[in-house]
Amino acid sequence: MNAPRRALIVIDVQQEYFDGPLEIQYPPHADSLPNITRAIDAAAAAGIPIAAIQHTMGDEAPVFNPTQPGFQLHPEITARRTDAWKSSVKRFGSIYADTDIASWLREHNVDTVTVVGYMTNNCVIASAVEGEGLEFTTEVLSDATGAIHLANEAGSVDAKTVHTTMMTLLNSNFAAVGTTAAWSAALSETQKLDRSDLGSSAVAGAQAATGA
Repeated sequence: MNAPRRALIVIDVQQEYFDGPLEIQYPPHADSLPNITRAIDAAAAAGIPIAAIQHTMGDEAPVFNPTQPGFQLHPEITARRTDAWKSSVKRFGSIYADTDIASWLREHNVDTVTVVGYMTNNCVIASAVEGEGLEFTTEVLSDATGAIHLANEAGSVDAKTVHTTMMTLLNSNFAAVGTTAAWSAALSETQKLDRSDLGSSAVAGAQAATGA
C-alpha cells in the first residue's frame, strides 16, 4: 500500500464565522478552531504542504467582503502562516472552482487532500465532491470543521444534524472522515485514514433502520 501524499487545505477560517448569522454552531468554533490549529501544527511538523483559502463575495457584499474585517483569517491561523503556504481566494464553494489549487496540488505530487475549516454544509462538501472528479482522495476532519443552523422554504435543521449528516454522507463515498487525533496518528504512521464506502454504508443503514 502506497503512503498517501498529503496536503492540508485550511478552508475559509475567516472572522465571518466567529460571530453573527454565520457563526459556526456545531462543533462550536471554540472546539473546532483548536483542532484546526493542531492539524496545521502537525502538518507543518511533517513537512506537508499547506494552503489557506479565503472566500470573497466582492467589494460591495455584506459578508466576505475583502475590504471588511470579516474577510480576514482568524488570528490563530495568521500566526501560523508562513511564506511556504499557498494562498488562494475563491468565489465558489469548491476550493477548486476558478482557482489554481488543483494545479498546485499536482505540482507538489499530492494525491490526498486533507480538509479542515468551514463550512461543512457548503465549502467542505463542495470541495470533496469536486475532488472526486479531479481524482484526489479527500480526508475531512470531523472535529476541525463545522456547520450552522439552516432554515428556508424547504425546511429547517439544526447545526448538529447538518454536521453529523454531512460527515456520514461524505464518509459513505466522497471522503475519509476522521478526528484530528486519528488523522495525526495516521500521519505519523504514513497511513491512510480509514473510510467506509457506499455499499457497506447502505447495508448498515438498512439494518439500522429496521433494527436488525
